Amino acid sequence: MKKKYKAVFFDLDHTLWDFETNSAEALRELHHAYGLHHKGVGIDDFLQTFKRINSQLWHQYDTGQIPQETIRKQRFHRILLEHNIDEYELSLQFSQDYVSQSPKKQYLIPHAKTVLEYLHPQYPLHIITNGFSEIQAIKMTSSGILHFFTSIVTAEKAGHKKPAKEIFEYALTENGLRADEVIMIGDNLVTDIGGAKAAQLDTVYFNPTAAPHHEKVTHEITSLLNLKDLL
Repeated sequence: MKKKYKAVFFDLDHTLWDFETNSAEALRELHHAYGLHHKGVGIDDFLQTFKRINSQLWHQYDTGQIPQETIRKQRFHRILLEHNIDEYELSLQFSQDYVSQSPKKQYLIPHAKTVLEYLHPQYPLHIITNGFSEIQAIKMTSSGILHFFTSIVTAEKAGHKKPAKEIFEYALTENGLRADEVIMIGDNLVTDIGGAKAAQLDTVYFNPTAAPHHEKVTHEITSLLNLKDLL
C-alpha cells in the first residue's frame, strides 16, 4: 500500500536538471569562444578536467571544507593550470561566462517533465539545493519546470547546506510540514539521502547507473518514471 505524503522534496542538479549535458554544451561553446584549441587545449581533455576538478570542489564544499566562493574564483584557474595556462583574469572571466550561460541550457534528466506533470496535481513540490541561489530559478525557467514548484530552498536561504539536517528542517518549517509527511528524492547518497535521513524524512535514491552501495534508503530507483509507481 502506498504511503500518502503531503509534499515531495527534490534535489535539482543531476536529479531533474541534466547538469552533465547542460554543462558540457556551455563548456564547448566557451572553449570555442576563448580559442582554447589555439592554446593547445583539446575539448575532450578540457571536459574531463572540468568534470574531475568540479566534482572535487563541490565535494569539498558539501563537506564544509571550502566556501562557495572558492568554486567561483578557483575552479577554472585550476582547470586551466592543468593545461599549462596560468591566466587568472582569464579564468575569472571564463567562470563568469560559464555561470551566466550554463543555467540557460534546457536539458532535463530523462522523464523529468513527465513525472513532474504527474506529481504536480497531487503534491506540493519543493526544491532543496546547495546550488547558487541566483541561478537555480534560471535553470528551472530555462528548462520549463519552474511552475511545478511551490518553493526553492537553497543553502544560502536556509543558512545551512545539505547534508545538514537543518536545511530540511528549514524547508519543513517554512511550509508547515512534519518530517513524516514528506519524501526526499535525490541522486547523492551523502547530501540528499544522508541529510534527509538525519532529518527523519523518507527517501528515494535516484541511482540511474545502478551503482552499488551499502546505504539504507527507503526506496531506490533507476528511472524517474519509477516515481509514478511509488507515488
